[in-house]
Amino acid sequence: MSAYGRFEILLPLQYNDGRPVPEELLDQTAFEIQSRFGAVTWETQIIEGTWRYAGIVYRDKLNRIFVDAEDTPENRRFFSDLKTRLKSRFEQLDIWLTVHPIESL
Repeated sequence: MSAYGRFEILLPLQYNDGRPVPEELLDQTAFEIQSRFGAVTWETQIIEGTWRYAGIVYRDKLNRIFVDAEDTPENRRFFSDLKTRLKSRFEQLDIWLTVHPIESL
């Protein structure tokens, strides 16, 4: 049996300067994940957070998107590459992307 992980991304609803992110960019991200893994889950409630970088406090409004998939080097590479694209796509200093071990019953 392979180990599975929940690959989870917090997608910004605003650029770092406060402009709203077009929903098409969120849809594009969901489509990329669904195309690779055959499924994706997208929680649309707003998650709020704050963080500090270089003395500036940022306030985020985010959606959570995730997929449960085999935790393989290839899948980790996919998400690492996706994170790089998302930082550019959403004009972010960083994108919070985590993986959590899961056990399916």
